[in-house]
Amino acid sequence: MKLPADLKYTESHEWIRTETDGTLTVGITDHAQEALGDLVFIELPDVGRSAKAGEAIAVVESVKAASDIYAPVAGQVVAVNAEVVDAPEKVNADAYANWFYRLKPVNAADVGKLLDAAAYAKLAGEA
Repeated sequence: MKLPADLKYTESHEWIRTETDGTLTVGITDHAQEALGDLVFIELPDVGRSAKAGEAIAVVESVKAASDIYAPVAGQVVAVNAEVVDAPEKVNADAYANWFYRLKPVNAADVGKLLDAAAYAKLAGEA
C-alpha cells in the first residue's frame, strides 16, 4: 500500500495535504480505493459549502459499493476537482495524485489531531 509520509489521514480513509495557502486538499487513500474496487461515480460537494468535522460531504461509487467521504475538519469547500468526476478511474490509478476537494479549515490546529502515516498504516492493518 502506498502511504506518503507527508500527508495526514483519517480513520475513515481520507488523506489530507496542507497547502501553502493554509487550505487542505482531500482525497481517498490507496487502501480505500483498493477496498472499493473500480470507481464508477464520484459526487463532490458544492464550492462554498460549509461542513463540520466528520460530516459526509461527498460520495464515491464503485462496482462493489457506495461510500461516503467525510470532512476531516470543520471548514468551507473552496475548490473541487472536476477531473475525478469526469474520470473516476483516475483515482484507482493513483489515489494520491487525484484529489477530491479543497477545504479552508475553521481552525488550522485541528489538522494536528489527524493521523500520521504510521498511525494510519496501523489502523489499515498495513503496519
